[in-house]
Amino acid sequence: MMKKKSISASKASLVFFLCQMISALDVPLDSKLLEELSQPPTITQQSPKDYIVDPRENIVIQCEAKGKPPPSFSWTRNGTHFDIDKDELVTMKPNSGTLVINIMNGGKAEAYEGVYQCTARNERGAAISNNIVIRPSRSPLWTKEKLEPNQVREGDSLVLHCRPPVGLPPPIIFWMDNAFQRLPQSERVSQGLNGDLYFSNVQPEDTREDYICYARFNHTQTIQQKQPISVKVFSMDSLNDTIAANLSDTDIYGAKPVTERPPILLTPTGTTSNKVELRGNVLLLECIAAGLPTPVIRWIKEGGELPANRTFFENFKKTLKIVDVSEADSGNYKCIARNILGSTHHVISVTVKAAPYWITAPRNLVLSPGEDGSLICRANGNPKPSISWLSNGVPIAIAPEDPSRKVDGDTIIFSAVQERSSAVYQCNASNEYGYLLANAFVNVLAEPPRILTPANKLYQVILDSPALIDCAYFGSPKPEIEWFKGVKGSILRGNEYVFHDNGTLEIPVAQKDSSGTYTCVARNELGKIQNEVQLEVKDPTLIIKQPEYKVIQRYGHVSFECIIKHDSTLIPTVIWLKDNDELPDDERFLVGKDNLTIMNVTDKDDGTYTCIVNTTLDSVSASAVLTVVAAPPTPAIIYARPNPPFDLELTGQLERSIELSWIPGDENNSPITSFVIEYEDGLHEPGVWHYQTEVPGSQTTVQLKLSPYVNYSFRVIAVNEIGRSQPSEPSEQYLTKSANPDENPSNVQGIGSEPDNLVITWESLKGFQSNGPGLQYKVSWRQKDVDDEWTSVVVANVSKYIVSGTPTFVPYEIKVQALNDLGYAPEPSEVIGHSGEDLPMVAPGNVQVHVINSTLAKVHWDPVPLKSVRGHLQGYKVYYWKVQSLSRRSKRHIEKKILTFRGNKTFGMLPGLEPYSSYKLNVRVVNGKGEGPASPDKVFKTPEGVPSSPSFLKITNPTLDSLTLEWGSPTHPNGILISYILKFQPINNTHELGPLVEIRIPANESSLILKNLNYSTRYKFYFNAQTSVGSGSQITEEAVTIMDEAGIPRPAVGAGKGYSETLFATSPVMHTVRPTFYKVQPLYPRIRNVTTAAAETYANISWEYEGPDHANFYVEYGVAGSKEDWKKEIVNGSRSFFVLKGLTPGTAYKVRVGAEGLSGFRSSEDVFETGPAMASRQVDIATQGWFIGLMCAVALLILILLIVCFIRRNKGGKYPVKEKEDAHADPEIQPMKEDDGTFGEYSDAEDHKPLKKGSRTPSDRTVKKEDSDDSLVDYGEGVNGQFNEDGSFIGQYSGKKEKEPAEGNESSEAPSPVNAMNSFV
Repeated sequence: MMKKKSISASKASLVFFLCQMISALDVPLDSKLLEELSQPPTITQQSPKDYIVDPRENIVIQCEAKGKPPPSFSWTRNGTHFDIDKDELVTMKPNSGTLVINIMNGGKAEAYEGVYQCTARNERGAAISNNIVIRPSRSPLWTKEKLEPNQVREGDSLVLHCRPPVGLPPPIIFWMDNAFQRLPQSERVSQGLNGDLYFSNVQPEDTREDYICYARFNHTQTIQQKQPISVKVFSMDSLNDTIAANLSDTDIYGAKPVTERPPILLTPTGTTSNKVELRGNVLLLECIAAGLPTPVIRWIKEGGELPANRTFFENFKKTLKIVDVSEADSGNYKCIARNILGSTHHVISVTVKAAPYWITAPRNLVLSPGEDGSLICRANGNPKPSISWLSNGVPIAIAPEDPSRKVDGDTIIFSAVQERSSAVYQCNASNEYGYLLANAFVNVLAEPPRILTPANKLYQVILDSPALIDCAYFGSPKPEIEWFKGVKGSILRGNEYVFHDNGTLEIPVAQKDSSGTYTCVARNELGKIQNEVQLEVKDPTLIIKQPEYKVIQRYGHVSFECIIKHDSTLIPTVIWLKDNDELPDDERFLVGKDNLTIMNVTDKDDGTYTCIVNTTLDSVSASAVLTVVAAPPTPAIIYARPNPPFDLELTGQLERSIELSWIPGDENNSPITSFVIEYEDGLHEPGVWHYQTEVPGSQTTVQLKLSPYVNYSFRVIAVNEIGRSQPSEPSEQYLTKSANPDENPSNVQGIGSEPDNLVITWESLKGFQSNGPGLQYKVSWRQKDVDDEWTSVVVANVSKYIVSGTPTFVPYEIKVQALNDLGYAPEPSEVIGHSGEDLPMVAPGNVQVHVINSTLAKVHWDPVPLKSVRGHLQGYKVYYWKVQSLSRRSKRHIEKKILTFRGNKTFGMLPGLEPYSSYKLNVRVVNGKGEGPASPDKVFKTPEGVPSSPSFLKITNPTLDSLTLEWGSPTHPNGILISYILKFQPINNTHELGPLVEIRIPANESSLILKNLNYSTRYKFYFNAQTSVGSGSQITEEAVTIMDEAGIPRPAVGAGKGYSETLFATSPVMHTVRPTFYKVQPLYPRIRNVTTAAAETYANISWEYEGPDHANFYVEYGVAGSKEDWKKEIVNGSRSFFVLKGLTPGTAYKVRVGAEGLSGFRSSEDVFETGPAMASRQVDIATQGWFIGLMCAVALLILILLIVCFIRRNKGGKYPVKEKEDAHADPEIQPMKEDDGTFGEYSDAEDHKPLKKGSRTPSDRTVKKEDSDDSLVDYGEGVNGQFNEDGSFIGQYSGKKEKEPAEGNESSEAPSPVNAMNSFV
């Protein structure tokens, strides 16, 4: 208990200390500055922890580091010092810690197995690498075994065991037949995770003698083959036929028919099993069942759901795959196998453990003497990892003491550091499943102020635009920055200037009087320095006469003007565009100083023309449209609007209706479609015409409805497809009689404007709605739910009445009735209104905030009592504002934001928050009068989020094999940046993307140089920043390396080794760095070793290819010495062999191989000669007389034999057909000579001439010319070929004729990939 209390107390004091701690220094990444500042070592590149090497190649163990002064390197092996000087096969690269073990000069990789660790040391400390475990890869052969044939009854289950040799790393297993074709798999037949081939039930078609298991070892690029396995399936029908043939007709006996069976599990066995998987790995669970019909597999998770978006089913749902597993995926997973006869199941208990992973990795710390700081190392895992600290590679418990250092668990606290406190600290987090090791240095610097901005630098801006004047600085302790205008001017202050933390002075709106000399002064306790820069404010560029819209006839001339005004010190350039593209390359377009002239205009010149004026500081543009028309055509029929109607007449006058008639005007070649009738009320709205009705164009009379007390006049408008006519002359006037109002006012409302009144409003009747003179309104009201009488008042023709002295916010019943001199309108309906509202009295209580993520929070509150609202509850308003950013210390103007939540809601979401920031909020209730009092301010903080994209990405300085990349940090880091991710890939001439390369760059870097790229190649770059939460949005860019003038590819550096060197010049906490160099794998493609094997009329072409994957090859050939064009044949897929057919015998040919999409890229030429033609094949025997006579004699003989046979059959005689067939067997179907696994020579039936060397056939197969080019039959047995991952043949056949052994070498290592039986490269 005492120990726990002391730990809690120490953690509390630690939190208090960290809250008061001074922030570490930021070091600008200036190359000149970095050359002068001391820095402890930093490991920049190292080999992986588990490093499996190819035993045939040199072993390269990488260890690169940076520091000032440059660090020295040393190594340990298996925990003891490794003296490389005593081993002549081991060398260390110059200025590097990378070891090269020269295996190719007689060394053995097994002798160098072990655990290696690199130390980089200088006067400021020592950094160490991970423990690098070196193991050579192994690809042993299958042991000899005698495989018995498998005899299985139809419907039974079967397992063919692969049992591959144990290799490092483990091999990839697949099953194929003798023809090197993948064995088909289905729900019934499939391969398990252990490589065995499972048959849920066998069928007669499963009978074959060539079930072959292959093991592919990727690291050594070899494939091992197991001896073929034979399977014989006995069909029940055939077995019964055999039994019946040997029994009498009276025997009743036979094999049982195929019986259906319920499922049983072939793997795993039993009902339960356990599985342990590590966090972040892929979880694979397998269930394979036997049964007839074939069972169907289903997976469930007991007590939960399978994780969405991470669950996949493979191998016909026999394999459950969950990617990126976490501790939440632990539990029981049940597989259920079911068919029509029943089901069975198996439960797999999955436990997810975790190797250590970072929560907070320690970061480099740069401090001034006397400052405080801390290193924090936090990791998690399952089980919980232990944390241990080292100083300069030595456990901190036995390291030299430092009075400024205090270790508290996962934190080291530094107080009042001195320069001797500089060191490199290592944090090791480990559990039984792995470890993490991180280096972080503490660098104590005491430096006087330095200004990094060049002296007398000139800044130029346009009038009324912002001006940014830099003053990049460094010092330790951090200097204070002041700005002055002029050499002896006063210090700059005020709202017209913005002072940035990096020393930059911003003038938001530059004016002419802003020009002049500005002085930046930086000072700390070690010194003072100043720098002067110049600012010039220029006049903006203007287009004072812009191009104008033009319509020009075909073959005419047109000119656009573009007259500009600009600052006399700036040189403008004028560019003309057509439809936002360059002007056509046509001499008809003449560009003058202030205009563009187009001569002899054609239809294709139609479009938009833009004048763009650019200076070094600004750009302006103006556009105009050119319309090209044809010459005036022959006059056509004129279509126009109709003429107005005339002779309007009123008849059939009644109190509420009248009839109007008229005569149409001329329709002007376009038929009239309708007539529009309008009216004027000369009594109430003289001079204003209103729509009355519309009738079809064939109608010239209409009956119109009228209202009382209106003095009507009418007019008519004709309409056709062209438009509307002018109105006709008005008709005579007609005054209708008065009457009571037909309707009451609409939109009656009662809303108080003050807490003690009720304002009753309505929409007044229109003039013609009054139906008579003396229009007034009777307004009535009474309090709702109170036994009161109606109070009424009659008012003039107004639209509002105010009732005073009412209680606050009380409901009233209201009605308004119209009346005139003749009487009242019908009884009006009642509406409910309220007297005036007052401000709410109470603030919401119990305000709580729940932060959902870095940009979203949820706020809760208790509702206020309705009586305290004193009005219509409109909702609640949440006021919230950002107090400060947790990643920046700059003060900013506080901008409050308001969110309104309608109705009686008690919660709301606050979107659009800034990550890693501190906020405050309060809540207020709102009614129609306004807002109530605010609740107490509530403080909450948002966590880190992903950053925005980098502010820019520039690619400069292209050379033959390198590009320079520069970038700016994200505008919104949304947390603490931990690194940048750069991905890039080449783009070929057909816009196809090559392999993607990814580089992780420390967060303090701002530029790098990529070397060993391909010349004259376009690359696409993807760049984004990372915080601990994840990656932000990316910015993309493309760039091209320049063309090699000699046209010859430069030699590749480090080919095949990936990234061989990484140099960082500075600390990750600095602003700019010396460019970082990455060497990338050369992408120069190459086709070599083109070989041919020719016969009479065809030739086998094969080659070797090095370069990007997925190349599409073609073969070009022609007669040697001929000037005819090359003939081209496309190769199917990406194979490296092809058969040329239809060649002329005895002819010399030239051949070469190329790859589609790689411009100008082909192999060197090869020459071969086809075999000579045989004389027997040069004569068409079908045209020879002796042959025709012989055929006629044979036909006559056959006819006689048929007649004799027919006669003997009719006489009951027997003809021994079977014996004659046996005696005259067709020689074409006799098998070829078998030679116990050796290759038999192919021979022609007529001349027995052997093929050229290299033309082979399998010993147990015949060659047919119509066979597919894709078949391996034409190229001999496949044991000397090469295979893709899917098992298809990709290599060239062997030309060896000597007999090879049936079994492989007994050695644990595979023999040469070219010559070894059962081994493929």
